[in-house]
Amino acid sequence: MSAAEFARKLRAREKVVGYWIVLDNPIGTERIARLGYDYVAVDAQHGLLGYSGLLGAMMAIDAGGASVGLTRVEANDPAAIGHALDAGSSGVIVPLVDTAADARAAVEATRYPPRGRRSYGPMRSGLRIGPRPAEADESVVLLAMIETPQGLANVREICATEGIDGVYVGPSDLCLAVGGAFPGDPAVAEEFEQAVAEVQRAAAEAGIAAGIHTPDGATAARRLEQGYTFASVASDLTHLERVAGEHLAAVKP
Repeated sequence: MSAAEFARKLRAREKVVGYWIVLDNPIGTERIARLGYDYVAVDAQHGLLGYSGLLGAMMAIDAGGASVGLTRVEANDPAAIGHALDAGSSGVIVPLVDTAADARAAVEATRYPPRGRRSYGPMRSGLRIGPRPAEADESVVLLAMIETPQGLANVREICATEGIDGVYVGPSDLCLAVGGAFPGDPAVAEEFEQAVAEVQRAAAEAGIAAGIHTPDGATAARRLEQGYTFASVASDLTHLERVAGEHLAAVKP
């Protein structure tokens, strides 16, 4: 799938499914990118890889051939966003977006002048998306994370920001935002589900995509049935640990 095709599907609110990468493991990432996920997202915020790892992951995703690469950047920062896009990412997931002003700043970082302030230096992205600024502006997607009390309170204004293609729920931080003592706290399960539903409604009203991270395919399917338009599944690290544990349990019950 090309970056332009993925952007079109996401903006049309067609359902897409992705996978989450946190390890600096290009060969493993390439194998994941052959499976048929619409996108593979590389976590540069909490993942265990630096810029060279991100670059290697984007090359691996392209080699896999079935998915586009997205990057969760470490901050709503023009340099971080520019690095991810120049490495060949087809879009960025921007954390900790609290206000419409934060959302506008992220939009500007993903667009070239005169629409934004992205610096021109497509060392690798030009091979993937094309070197023309207008092409890049139309092909790159921007997803703003809703994961804080402020972001939840301002979700409608964030969704209405011109240039935002979608919002993305970080469940662990959103659980903390509604009063959880720890991610997945059952004491705030009802409040968490209300917040998840609120984000989905706000995105639908604004006509943009709504996404969420999930621990497994069954949960991803349930969120899509609830009205979310895209979902990410688990991560390479959690799956590696889980499968290794299952095999060990079969040998040493």
